[in-house]
This record gives sequence, structure tokens and C-alpha cells, in this order.
Amino acid sequence: MSSRVQTVLGDMDPSALGRTLTHEHLSMEFTHFYRKPPKHLAAKFAGSMTLQNVGYLRQYPYSSLYNLTLNDDATRRAVVNDVKMYKKCGGGTIVENSTEGLDRDLQFLKQVALDTGVHILAGTGYYIADMQADDSLHGTKEELYHHMMKELTTGCVSDATVKAGFMGEIASVWPIREFEKRAIQAAGEVQEQLGCGVTFHPHRAPEAPFEIIRLYLEAGGRADKAVMSHLDRTLLDEEAVLSFAELGTYCQWDLFGTEVSYYQLSKDTDMPNDVRRLAMIARVVEDKREDRVLMSHDIHTKHRLADFGGHGYSHILNNILPRMKSRGFSQETIDTITIENPARWLTIDKQF
Repeated sequence: MSSRVQTVLGDMDPSALGRTLTHEHLSMEFTHFYRKPPKHLAAKFAGSMTLQNVGYLRQYPYSSLYNLTLNDDATRRAVVNDVKMYKKCGGGTIVENSTEGLDRDLQFLKQVALDTGVHILAGTGYYIADMQADDSLHGTKEELYHHMMKELTTGCVSDATVKAGFMGEIASVWPIREFEKRAIQAAGEVQEQLGCGVTFHPHRAPEAPFEIIRLYLEAGGRADKAVMSHLDRTLLDEEAVLSFAELGTYCQWDLFGTEVSYYQLSKDTDMPNDVRRLAMIARVVEDKREDRVLMSHDIHTKHRLADFGGHGYSHILNNILPRMKSRGFSQETIDTITIENPARWLTIDKQF
């Protein structure tokens, strides 16, 4: 197979992916981002999730260690149920973005794929510097390069039977730290060699996406194989989005389903709702760049899974795509964004 996509269960033809979520998590550890709740509400965040406190968790999702643990038994059961529903609603593929620092679990990803029939892709690479083990944090650019190259070409370190299908999410803070610069540059070099896709997690500063892409392009990476994640909490100005889209990367709105304007991780940022996300995408489509748009949910907490009272992985399929049609998006454009763009991004043409 010359053109292929590398899933956790093996290679497949890109045309068989179907509707694809390009930025999700099925198993991860996110407790690094814990934030203390308001003192007078602290009792609401002790212990597990109930009907009596889930409303508080929606408002302050990062104030519950239980909510930030996406790799315990209760979550695994909820994830499998959720992915089964995603399949039932017409979903075909989920791109899992957990990398070094987020406790990636390849065995679980394989089990989800087997249990649900949904194609799962695993990423390789590195999350932010603060979440790295010492051996990774002090690794040279060459060592980071060889790690990602190995996981893409011969098999992952934790499970040699699985090849990563892309690089990401490769994450950075602002200003970008030296380790993170090395990871971005190494990703550019790997991409040039293999032709694979890569996705980046920028900090919340609006300068961050531009600087990441500059480092990546200078290292040799192709713009049309790169995804910039989280634009819906990073580039909130329409002109900034259009300016970034001119660089030729995929522009990804991946927080669909997040409808709380208060954003704990950046209190000065007004988190947009789904209506605003669609308005920004519509503006990019008007600019004739629908082939540069991707959509997802970035589920990384319990409270967004259906079994815990959330919208689940099916939200875009059930609630957003119908709304897109009512707002004037053609079926062709919807298919481009949810089927063709992901397949093009994930396709690997080079043999290795």
C-alpha cells in the first residue's frame, strides 16, 4: 500500500477513514493542570462526580483531580461506551493526541479499536516541558528526532506492535522553552523525511501559533501537513485567524462542546461557544480555505464524556453538522472538513 494511514491495528487505505475527529484523548493524565476552586465552593470538588456537583465541575473543570484523571477504570468504561455511540452515529476514526508527558496507553487504544470498530491513530512526540521525565527533558534534538522516527517507522517504545500514525500533540508554553523548541524542530525534520502529519498545541498567547510554525518550517516541515490546534482559545480575532490561515497549515477548532465562557486556564480569555466557532470557520470558508479546516472536541476530562453527563465524542455529528447545514454550509464543504481534510493530513505516501 503506497498511500496509507497507520492505525493502532495496522495500515489502512485513507479512503476508509470516514468522518474523523482529529484531536481527542481516550486515556491520559492531566492533573498537572489542577487549579484550586473558590474557597467557599471547595467542598463541591472533593471525591467523585455526582448530580449534586457536576454543574460546578462544568464551571471549574480543572478544580477536581477526579475529573482530570482520564485513565481509571470508570473512565475507560465510559470511553468505550462513548466511542461505541460515536460509531453508531456515523463516526469512523478518532485521532488520539496523547504524547510523552500525558501517559499514553497504547494497549487501551488497541482495545477501544477492537471493541468499537472505530479506527484509532496514536501520536508520537512530546507535551510541554513541565510534564517531561528528566531523560526526555534533557534530550538533544537528535534524540527527540530518533524517538519520533522510531515510533513512526518500526514501532512504539511501549508497544512495538503499534506504529504511531502522526506526530502530536507537540506542545509548548509561552515563551517557548528550549526543550519545546527542540521538539518542534525535530518534528519538522521528521516530517520532511517521512511525509507524515503533525499537530501542534500552542500556548494561549496569540503570537504562539505563528512562532511554532516558523520554527517548524525552518526545520524543513511542510505547512500542508501541519495542524495548529486550539485556535478557538488562542486566535479569537477574525483577522488574526485569516492571517494565520495564509501560512497554509490546517486550522483546527477542537473545543466543540465547551460552552462555558469562563476559562480557568486563562482567566482573561472569553471562551467562545459553538456558535462563535462556526462563525469563525464560516469566515475561513468564505476566504476559500475550507481545505484547511479541521474540527474536534479535545475531550480530556471526565465531565465531557456522556456517561458523566457530558456531550461525548458524538457531539459534532449529532449537534454541529446539522447546524452547519442550517447555516449555509454545503454538504460538500462539510464532507471536506470532516472526511477529506483529515484523510489528506494523515496520509503517508513515503515507504519506510
